[in-house]
Amino acid sequence: MTVEEFEEFYAQTAARLTGQLYVMLGDLHEAQDVVQEAFVKGWSRRSQLDRDGRPEAWVRTVAWRLAVSRWRFRRRTADAWQRSGAPPHAEGPGPEQVALVAAMRELPTKQRRTLTLHYVCDLTVEQIAGETGLSASTVKTHLARGRAALSHRLQDPRIEEDPDA
Repeated sequence: MTVEEFEEFYAQTAARLTGQLYVMLGDLHEAQDVVQEAFVKGWSRRSQLDRDGRPEAWVRTVAWRLAVSRWRFRRRTADAWQRSGAPPHAEGPGPEQVALVAAMRELPTKQRRTLTLHYVCDLTVEQIAGETGLSASTVKTHLARGRAALSHRLQDPRIEEDPDA
């Protein structure tokens, strides 16, 4: 991949990847950071990305792994603060959070990632299995359970079901 091709690839996919990681992570700033860092890593691997034929999946996977690494680091830091007796700093969700993102945050990580890859990234079950290392049947299970959980969580409590229906 030449410099120009990489710049075009970045221009065409950066916003989409950021949106996908936002849904996976539930944090826009974190999504922006990890996607940018993944593109920086991809810059030095331009020729390999071109041969692979799936540069978007590679960047998405690297961004996800970076997010997991950051989460682990923050978790260890919070544990250290807790052991030292200092109160941990935790921000509550802002009022601007949409219902879907809030509901997605409540799902297990694998379900959230699988749903995002399927519905936001428009990947097939087989593509998700290849990208995540899960079997196709496990991907289908995560999709079914995630959809059921979202359906339950996204019901509007102000709307009562019609008993006559």
